[in-house]
Amino acid sequence: MRLIVLGCSGSGPGPESPASGYLVEAGGTRLTLDLGNGTLGALQRHLDPWSLDAVVFSHLHADHCSDFASLVVHRRYHPRPPFDAAASPLPVYAPAGAHDRFARAYAPSDDELAGTDLTDVFTFHDLAAGGTHTIGTGADEVRVSAFGVVHPCPAFALRIEHGRRVLTYSGDTGACPGLLDAARDADLLLCEASWPHGEHNPPGVHLSGREAGEHAATAGARRLVVTHVPAWYDRDELAGEAAAAFDGPVEAATPDAVFDV
Repeated sequence: MRLIVLGCSGSGPGPESPASGYLVEAGGTRLTLDLGNGTLGALQRHLDPWSLDAVVFSHLHADHCSDFASLVVHRRYHPRPPFDAAASPLPVYAPAGAHDRFARAYAPSDDELAGTDLTDVFTFHDLAAGGTHTIGTGADEVRVSAFGVVHPCPAFALRIEHGRRVLTYSGDTGACPGLLDAARDADLLLCEASWPHGEHNPPGVHLSGREAGEHAATAGARRLVVTHVPAWYDRDELAGEAAAAFDGPVEAATPDAVFDV
């Protein structure tokens, strides 16, 4: 598998990076994990969006999903699509209620919301804790498993498996057992670290750099990539916190970085 960072700025885009979004390539299968502000543009540096096999969302906060409205436009109004988008709808895996949430973001007004149906070019599949979805077939098969995590809205850590390789994406989460289960023996843990460690951090929202490292160590992950660092914090500082708690390789995500899993 290959992980490509489209954006890694936490809580919104920053001066150097779009918000959260990642491209995963596994055999012949291509999928995105989240599509935050600015990530659809970044995606086009690496892949024609028509080549996607699925879009997966860890949760529905805007900094992780706002560019979906732009993807709707792309699939409906591109002047020269390679195929009939309505005949080949793109699968979307997301927390329950995603269709209505995305329809509201795309609708011209509240009065026209009832007539906004995105299922002409997408199929929607609800994520649920403990559930697994298969994308692709044969040697290209990718299994996406969802693990409930702690956040102010329904949110999931995502375990991506291709053959014997495992990539875990934390999404947004506070410290919790669900992240440990998702990251168990992962080859690479892509983990949020949204603030320096300290008692002032509210519980059940995000991880500190140190907590990201502790979760990687406890789960037995082989490699840690720290992401979702807001523009007002230093990514290297938070990666350093993580490295102090985890004795495996630790790196900080940067836009367009590529990691082989």
